[in-house]
Amino acid sequence: MPQEREDTQSVDTSRTRSEAPPAPVAEVAQHGPNGKEPNASREGAGQQPQPEGPSRRKRSRWLWLLIILLIVAGVFAFRHSNTAKNAQPASPTPPGAAITTGQSTTGDINVYVTALGTVTPTYTVTVCSQISGRVMAVYYHEGQMINKGDPLIEVDPQPYQASLTQAEGALAHDRGVLDQAEMDLKRYQAAYAKNAIARQILEDQEKTVIQYQGTVKADEGAVAYAQTQLSYCHIVAPISGRVGLRLVDAGNTIFAGSGSTLVVITQLQPITVVFNVSEDDLPQIQAQLHAGHSLQVSAFDRSDVRQIASGTLSSLDNLVDTTTGTVKFRANFPNRNLALFPNQFVNAKLLLKTLRKVTLVPSAAIQYNGANAFVYLVKPDNTVSVQPITTLTGNDNATAVTGVSAGVNLATSGFDRLENGVRVTVRNRGSDSPNPGQSSQNPNHTSHTQGAGGTTTP
Repeated sequence: MPQEREDTQSVDTSRTRSEAPPAPVAEVAQHGPNGKEPNASREGAGQQPQPEGPSRRKRSRWLWLLIILLIVAGVFAFRHSNTAKNAQPASPTPPGAAITTGQSTTGDINVYVTALGTVTPTYTVTVCSQISGRVMAVYYHEGQMINKGDPLIEVDPQPYQASLTQAEGALAHDRGVLDQAEMDLKRYQAAYAKNAIARQILEDQEKTVIQYQGTVKADEGAVAYAQTQLSYCHIVAPISGRVGLRLVDAGNTIFAGSGSTLVVITQLQPITVVFNVSEDDLPQIQAQLHAGHSLQVSAFDRSDVRQIASGTLSSLDNLVDTTTGTVKFRANFPNRNLALFPNQFVNAKLLLKTLRKVTLVPSAAIQYNGANAFVYLVKPDNTVSVQPITTLTGNDNATAVTGVSAGVNLATSGFDRLENGVRVTVRNRGSDSPNPGQSSQNPNHTSHTQGAGGTTTP
């Protein structure tokens, strides 16, 4: 009986242990107080090790399945994104730099020598009094256009009329004395021929006649002087022109030799313009003058926009001003409409020559890199290329150049975004073609040099 109870207890104990849940992994990994695992102690006691449970193998299979699913999902998402990216339409090409263009042409252009000038009257007369007296009348009006010989001022003539009368009286007296002496001389000559008188008496009478002749001549001079002084009382215009402001009024007393100005007269038709030209341009101008060519000169206003008058070159100075390196030129202008005013500042343009059948480009298309000029050529595919050029002469609208042919499109704006090979968008192709016949309001406004202080284009 005791043996059967022990067997029953051992069976119950083993059943209880087998039905108990497996120990956690953390607990299995723990060591005993003596540094040995509990299972080892059990093995030493004759116990078998616990086998690995089915739940851990199941979790491992699910983990691998999850990893495979994530990889497949990633591959699918990558392929789908590439397919969507390939299926998406390409974005439009960004527009090029916006520019305007002009076209080069073939034509004629004038070459001018430009300089600052001053309108100078041909004659300027300052009228002063040559006698002393009281002003009786003033006949001119301020700013009046007068002709030569027109009356200006009347001075009291009475004193000078009296002097003339006195001189005429003396002349009449001395002429009578002379006539009497000449009569006596004739008598003496007849008597001497008959030996009635001595030769000495005849010779004395001859010298007396000569003395009286001198007296009469002196009286005639006095009369002429008195007449001249009397004429000065009636002051007339010595030239045709315009009078200035009135400087004397009736009732004033004027004095001879005082230097007081009575009136100033300036001739306006014709009139001249004096301008300074650089000595570097002198050989070209002299070559034209020596060939017998008449050089035209145009006068423009201070803004160099409106042409005032046109004339011809008349003369030049005989020396170079060493302080400025310039030569003074004078041009004559008819000034029929009185557009030129004395002492007015103008821009004088001397037509030197005309370039025939040259390539003209818009002046706005020319750019500079230091001293080198270039333009941007607009190609048919709407790209630009840099083309070096050489400028000959030009104005505000057109410039004569070499290095580019006629009939090509050139960029005239938007240069800050341009470089060689850049694509552009043309807003108004060909709208800025050069017109050598016009510049502002001047049909011949083309220049290549400037006078004193200016620059010269090669």
